[in-house]
Amino acid sequence: MRILLRYIRLLLIVVPFLCWNSSPSFAQSYESEVTPEVQRLYAQAKSAEAQGDVSAAIDDYVAMLKLAPHLAPAYNNLGFLYFGQHDYVHASEVLEHGIKLNPNMTTASALLGISYFEMGESQKAEAPLKTALRANPTDDNVEMTLARVLINTRKYEEALAPLKNLTLRHPDDQEAWYLLGKTYLQLSEDALGRINKIDPNSMMAHNVAGEIDESMHNYDGALVEYKKAEDLSPQRAGAHMHLADVYWDTSKWDSAAAEFAAELKIDPNNCNAHWKLANTILEVNGPPEEALTHLDDAVRLCPTLMQAHVDRARALIKLDQHSKALPDLLLAEKENPKEPSIHFLLSAVYRAQGKTSDAQQELRTYGALQREASQAAADRGSDAIAIKNASH
Repeated sequence: MRILLRYIRLLLIVVPFLCWNSSPSFAQSYESEVTPEVQRLYAQAKSAEAQGDVSAAIDDYVAMLKLAPHLAPAYNNLGFLYFGQHDYVHASEVLEHGIKLNPNMTTASALLGISYFEMGESQKAEAPLKTALRANPTDDNVEMTLARVLINTRKYEEALAPLKNLTLRHPDDQEAWYLLGKTYLQLSEDALGRINKIDPNSMMAHNVAGEIDESMHNYDGALVEYKKAEDLSPQRAGAHMHLADVYWDTSKWDSAAAEFAAELKIDPNNCNAHWKLANTILEVNGPPEEALTHLDDAVRLCPTLMQAHVDRARALIKLDQHSKALPDLLLAEKENPKEPSIHFLLSAVYRAQGKTSDAQQELRTYGALQREASQAAADRGSDAIAIKNASH
């Protein structure tokens, strides 16, 4: 585990300095136990550890603790040695004992919490990890382990805080971002599941089921669920939008237009419904004047809806009002210069204005962007085929 290895390297530096340091009260409790033999065993353990003979160092600490059973820092050091050997069972046993003697050994708390986590005992890991984090709020290793522990115990709301702290301190940490996203997804899943538990036959429950079907491109299933939702609350704002969007996405223009129009009767300020209804009209070569009315409303209600600006330009071009179309296209081009359709429409406007050179340049840009888009689509297809072949 990447975090565990980093933590071991850190403790190799920190732990030796903890060996005989403690508060006066704890020092008094084991002062009489620090005999010459205990000191000899300690020196021997450190020498063995320096030479890489961890087994000998462990034996020396075990022998030392038989003579000085109240020597809390020795439990910390022995626990660290077990921890470094991935012997989390023995590590947790000696660390627990040491913390009982001296609860202020926060390094021991960190080791104990991570040992519990490595043993799959997330519930027992939570308390010592929180103790260690309170002592050192910027300990990345402890905070990451605590986040994983909270996720494992389904305390998703609580897991958000340490994960947000980690992403703030380390904005390029992919693991932290992955866990944060996973936690939000789980919270979302739990919330949506709660909707179904409250009433599986409600409008909201059918909308959730429809969105799941739609996300998997099961449009027939989505239509069934959205229709049930619409039938339950036909006069509620948003009741027709789900159906309308699926019809629009699948190019069922007549059905889409009917649903968008029904939505606008309930919610006349829905800029997306105005835009998509107008787009539907333009797609079937309907009256551009009718489309323009809805597009004017869409742009008025949502000035940053660039798709509405582009479609308003389309409608104006159809009405031979090329000069009026230009501001919308220039605004959309500034927002999305890589969209080919914008440059195609710009070429039509410039041609109508007699700006042949500008029109030709826009056509060249349109062609280049179209080729880029086609190549990108081909590359994605090749990648998908390669992944499929690799899976076999």
